[in-house]
Amino acid sequence: MYAFLKGVIVEKDENYLVLDCNGVGYELTISYFTYEALGDVGTVASVFTYFQVREDAMCLYGFATKQEKAVFMELITVSGVGPKMASGILSGMTPSQLVMAVTTGDVKTLSKVKGLGKKTAERIIVELKEHMGDIHGIEIVQTELTTPISSSVIDEAIDVLAGMGLGRMEAINLVKSIATVGMSTEEIITTALRRRG
Repeated sequence: MYAFLKGVIVEKDENYLVLDCNGVGYELTISYFTYEALGDVGTVASVFTYFQVREDAMCLYGFATKQEKAVFMELITVSGVGPKMASGILSGMTPSQLVMAVTTGDVKTLSKVKGLGKKTAERIIVELKEHMGDIHGIEIVQTELTTPISSSVIDEAIDVLAGMGLGRMEAINLVKSIATVGMSTEEIITTALRRRG
């Protein structure tokens, strides 16, 4: 029904966005990826959309890029994965990281997303592995951090931060920007929390 909306960002949160389109305010559910990609309140944004209609509710989902929407549309074809879960998955990892995890069969990385169990992660891989890599415009990147530091320290810091309520993608980005050789898990976590305010 709606391909995209273009308007002024009136409200913006990690989970939702309100867009003023010529005097009409549209509330959209968004992922953390879209939250990071869009501008600040008061700026003009174009947001790709998916309109979900159920017997008890109607919900509009927003995406910063066509590629994110394409990945979302693939996810909701999987048995047991609805729009809300798909949006949550895209809050835990970028579209390119998700495509990489699916196409390489990386159950461990995928199942670390908050609210996504191992069985669902395996089902996503089985059902989407053959064709998710064909999404136009997706640049597949490795999900591993390239920082020259122990992977166990990195993983533990990410897990702790995610367990404290941060989105997994936010935790990964924080750790990636902080971690240097010689830092302990505790030092990374403390620095991350201080930087986040």
